[in-house]
Amino acid sequence: MSEETLTGILPPIRHWPAVDLTGTDFDPVLADLMREGPVTRVQLANGEGWAWLVTRYDDVRMVANDPRFGREAVMGRQVTRLAPHYVPDRGAVGFLDPPDHTRLRRSVAAAFTAKGVERIREQARDLLDELVDELLQDGPPADLTATVLSPFPIAVICELMGVPAGDRHDMHTWTQLILSSAHGKEASEKAKREMSAYFSDLIALREGSTAEDVTSLLGAAVGRGEVTPEEAVGLAGLLQIGGEAVTNNSGQLFYLLLTRPDLVERLRSDPGIRPRAIDELLRYIPHRNAVGLSRIALEDVEIRGVRIRAGDAVYVSYLAANRDPDVFTDPETIDFSRSPNPHVAFGFGPHYCPGGMLARLEAELLVDALLDRLPGLRLAVPPGQVAFRKGALIRGPETLPVTW
Repeated sequence: MSEETLTGILPPIRHWPAVDLTGTDFDPVLADLMREGPVTRVQLANGEGWAWLVTRYDDVRMVANDPRFGREAVMGRQVTRLAPHYVPDRGAVGFLDPPDHTRLRRSVAAAFTAKGVERIREQARDLLDELVDELLQDGPPADLTATVLSPFPIAVICELMGVPAGDRHDMHTWTQLILSSAHGKEASEKAKREMSAYFSDLIALREGSTAEDVTSLLGAAVGRGEVTPEEAVGLAGLLQIGGEAVTNNSGQLFYLLLTRPDLVERLRSDPGIRPRAIDELLRYIPHRNAVGLSRIALEDVEIRGVRIRAGDAVYVSYLAANRDPDVFTDPETIDFSRSPNPHVAFGFGPHYCPGGMLARLEAELLVDALLDRLPGLRLAVPPGQVAFRKGALIRGPETLPVTW
């Protein structure tokens, strides 16, 4: 890796332990790194060596969208990383660069457009109403995670994917094992193999399909020779797992709201602000631990006076970008009237999260249903007693005890 900056002095390597954080606390190490400079060096708990970390909004968007930084070059390298046992599958969309990445994303794009997502709005609302009906029927207290925030995103992503209702439980189990480091490498890899085998069979059954769900779109694309079966299976798994991340994000969202009654009151008294308010909550909530997937510089690039050498690993922090004071006035303040709000909670560039519109739809439906149908909704325990997930890549409460 490079041994110089344009000034000849490298920033120190900061060890980033990414400890389990509770609530919506912002990572203190990341806050320190943001103060230290726009481009710093970090070493995470796993992998080898160090990587550059970019935290300013403009620089984050540049790196995420610049072909001089690639994902494919990560393959076969033990880049310093958070995940203890993450093994990227060759051909997985997260590790592809254009034009292959573009080709693969295009095969399912129709399901994730505004029109595609709207196609399932009524089904999603009906599914949610059933869950809230059961919640009201059983009465308080209840665990909001187990009763609503977990089953709802599973049902919605399975609906969009074309996974039959009877298989949702297996999907959920596999996803939890893949997303957590707490069960060990063997359990995670086994779950990944089982999910892949499932999607391989389902996609093969749908090669001639004209349906609009994701596995049907993938089956048709395989049938036309536009994507390989392996690529289709890898993409299906990634989208399925990503769909369940909504559980943790919405868990943080409701934890935040239920510990800030002033915010809930505003959302109840002025429902018209809810879409904009949800965007502001998405900007504010630190939805993951540390950073996601790295990129590799494919040539020498200068960022803010720092020379990043070809072959160096680079991370961007969307969480840091969303707190950049040059872009967001008073970034530590939750401001429901913030406009414009160009947050990057769903990423940026070619790897922008395809499920961004779906996640927004689910958040809007959840806020409407829970605030309107449970007017007395509040935490059933003191905020400090809410248990948050440990060893998870995506942050969120393990349980969210509520009453009303």
